[in-house]
Amino acid sequence: MTGTVQLPGVPGLGGLYARGLAGAARAALPGRRAPHALPEVTYAADGVRVDADHLTRYQRLVHETASDALPAGYVHVLAFPVATALMVRDDFPLPLLGLVHVANRVTQTRPLHLGDVLDVQARAQGLRAHRAGTVVDLVTEVAADGEVAWRGVSSYLAKGVRLVDGPADEAERPAFVPPVRTGRWELAAGTGRRYAAVSGDVNPIHLSPVTARLLGFRRAIAHGMLTASRALADVGAARGDAFTWSVEFASPVLLPATVDVRIAREGGGHRFTAWSPRSGRLHLQGEVRPHA
Repeated sequence: MTGTVQLPGVPGLGGLYARGLAGAARAALPGRRAPHALPEVTYAADGVRVDADHLTRYQRLVHETASDALPAGYVHVLAFPVATALMVRDDFPLPLLGLVHVANRVTQTRPLHLGDVLDVQARAQGLRAHRAGTVVDLVTEVAADGEVAWRGVSSYLAKGVRLVDGPADEAERPAFVPPVRTGRWELAAGTGRRYAAVSGDVNPIHLSPVTARLLGFRRAIAHGMLTASRALADVGAARGDAFTWSVEFASPVLLPATVDVRIAREGGGHRFTAWSPRSGRLHLQGEVRPHA
């Protein structure tokens, strides 16, 4: 199928994850190999409005300043169910449950605000081999008054699912040396459940040790977009109204966790890094670069 699937509204993530259970079962089969093709279709939901109380809950959770401006991470929360609806299609080649968020890049050309009427679109591209499985990009765009103001590219890894072409030839990351920290986050055991309650992202890897172990993790892991959004909040107003925000997730944050953070000016923007003070293991790094 090609073209656009027009949704009547933003779907609930709980029902979408229920549909993703079959995909998780397929992923558990040994030696499962993914096909090359992605569905050539765009999913769309128009006329999306923001609830003020929901926005406030998100801002408090990620330590954003209270404002009518929508944080870039909150726009991701609004758009994510539309992308998820595409990922639970029968012809989507990767299982939804257990997908690991490995990178994200957001370009915001102007702020969106409470009261704006938003149109959301999502499509998939870039199916490719990874040393640990297969990666795909979900591209979402959010427009107001007919103009795209926010564009996000989220890269997800299906561990152990191999493309027919074989493993990727990827360079190893250089050894990480923890820098001088500028802050510290204390993330409680229930952090994944708290973010799930606000975002709707109820992927079992985030909810409890029991459900996380079913999908290959020792404990529940923090949502990548929670930690990335905390870093964006720490950058604060210096990011400006128009910026590019990019992040790579190096290793999961197992909950509960203490995370050391460095936010530092670099060039024309800010660089952020988060790591484990106990093991020295890098969790994420990225940058926020204001537009000229």
